[in-house]
Amino acid sequence: MNKTIADIAHMAGVAKSTVSRYLNGGSVSVDTKRKIEQVVKATGYVPNTFAQSLKAKRANIIGTVVPRLDSFATSHTLMGIDEELRSRHYQMLISNTSQDVKREIEALYDLGRQKISGIILLAAQITDDHLTAIRDIRIPVLLVGQQHEQIHSLIHDDYHAGYDIGAYVLSQGHREIAYVGVTEKDVAVGVQRKEGFKQAVRDALPEGSHTDDALWAAGYDIRYYETGFKMSDARIAASAILDQFKPSLMVCATDNIALGVINAAYSRGIAIPSELSVTGFGGYDITAVIHPALTTVQYPYMEAGRVAAQNIMRLVEHKPVEQVTVMNYTLIERESVDKR
Repeated sequence: MNKTIADIAHMAGVAKSTVSRYLNGGSVSVDTKRKIEQVVKATGYVPNTFAQSLKAKRANIIGTVVPRLDSFATSHTLMGIDEELRSRHYQMLISNTSQDVKREIEALYDLGRQKISGIILLAAQITDDHLTAIRDIRIPVLLVGQQHEQIHSLIHDDYHAGYDIGAYVLSQGHREIAYVGVTEKDVAVGVQRKEGFKQAVRDALPEGSHTDDALWAAGYDIRYYETGFKMSDARIAASAILDQFKPSLMVCATDNIALGVINAAYSRGIAIPSELSVTGFGGYDITAVIHPALTTVQYPYMEAGRVAAQNIMRLVEHKPVEQVTVMNYTLIERESVDKR
């Protein structure tokens, strides 16, 4: 029976990604290299795919590494990528990692061993292991959704979107606000959107009065919370928030979080928007058809996918590409925000 990379990793007592890195000529310690070489020799393992991909001309295939498939943002970005690639006679290969960073690293190495031209990486965070893998596989990689100085990136303008949401809700008279965000490991969603919102609050106060005491003196009570990306997590978090705080508005870092908040509010008999206003980020289709429709920031996910495909093809063809491509957004004012 032919051995697989997983078998070799198990027998050598190392991670599958370590074997992939070794086979791809990446950085591996002397001791680890010796262990893998001994197992390879003992089993007669022949990495056919790896050897063939080194010799063969790369095909017009673009790999995409995504953290999850059950996401509006991801699915629409992939549709945009696929449409653009097909128009240029490229094909797309999808690797879903189920929000597992280790699987993400392995996917980069796995795709690097195959006859693909480049990789589009949709990641929530970029670690040193990501950077090592990208250096090791030696093919063009485009980062989508996050930004890193060492990688060509395509991002949404999360900071200014956060700022505009903040300025808008303050203009509607809201002063008791719960900001429901996500982990700061996700720089785009967890940091940039929140920092933009905070700046809008600071700009609403007299210059030099940005302390907590100044906020209280000006009649503001703004509190920051964190939850997961799932609606079910947001529903639980919102219930806990409403047990201790009675905000007039909740600013939610994603539309999914906003939907979870709305569900929690309805389960408590809290009317939206007369008793609690809610905003989101994303512009998912469902936010336009629920009642009341959600005030949100709409990101052009399909267009971002098309631009990402154009950029990775240019990188593959050794053509110039901006280090960072920034997509625009639209603030959509709907019925979920009441004027105070």
